[in-house]
Amino acid sequence: MPFYLFLRKPRKIFYLLSVSLWLVFGASSLMDRIFGFVRLIRPINGFMMSLAVLIGAWIASTDNPPSSIIWDLLLGAITAFTLTGASMAINDYCDYEIDKINEPGRPLPSGVVSLRESLILASALTIIGLLASLLINWRTTLLAFISIIVSVSYAFMGKRTGLLGNFMVSLCVAVPFIYGGLIVAEGLSLKILFFSLMAFLSNAGREVMKGIVDVEGDRSKGIRTVAVIHGERAAAYTAAILILSAVLLSVVPPLTGMVSAWFIPFVTAADIGFIASSLLIIQRPTRENARRLKNLLLAWMMLGMIAFLAGK
Repeated sequence: MPFYLFLRKPRKIFYLLSVSLWLVFGASSLMDRIFGFVRLIRPINGFMMSLAVLIGAWIASTDNPPSSIIWDLLLGAITAFTLTGASMAINDYCDYEIDKINEPGRPLPSGVVSLRESLILASALTIIGLLASLLINWRTTLLAFISIIVSVSYAFMGKRTGLLGNFMVSLCVAVPFIYGGLIVAEGLSLKILFFSLMAFLSNAGREVMKGIVDVEGDRSKGIRTVAVIHGERAAAYTAAILILSAVLLSVVPPLTGMVSAWFIPFVTAADIGFIASSLLIIQRPTRENARRLKNLLLAWMMLGMIAFLAGK
């Protein structure tokens, strides 16, 4: 069709303009919303918790696992990922006013995701996670239910208690290793409990360190973190003590024969990272430094997971 004839048809021109505008603005807005939902559930955290379930199962596994183990492990990984995502969404819902000060670019304070949508997403993820755990056994179901109760309690009440709240979060981080152990065994081995304790302590230190990052918003809302009550330097020392306690405990597994020699190089690398991070936060307990180091701690925690995998 000649172009001048096309111009005689205003409906086609309007349609073409509408499609063009949607491609330019609508698709971009849709992608922003999708990315906002992804950011809300912190998928990296979810994958780490799924990995923790698999590691717990690997550590507790026997030479002759049941034939259904692959299916159960998949369900366990789904439970860990979805309940972690639900916890993240609920936490951001409760932190809405605080994040408007501390993290205005996050999905909720920026308006990319609404408060109502965050609750709907959290509810859907919780249902999926609990149903997945129900398909494994009653022990995993009970532990998954306790975990989400602790997470919700922390978001609505425990956060304001400071150090106790940090311990509640760290309990939820330690639980996936125990959860994985319960998938493949009826009881819990000393190795699983020991590794869960190390994860608890290192994450508790990270949570205290995060309080240094959020001190301005936490203070405005009356949240009694170590950094708010005692100052950033006291929080830095508290975080370092908790992290270094986990480092000290990492010496025990190879000395007692819990793990093979392959555990040593990986845990040594993780311990060096933990020690360096502890010294750096004590040296400079600023918001920017704490933000950088709390992210690095995730890498050292991942190395610790790999150490136990290698030392099986």
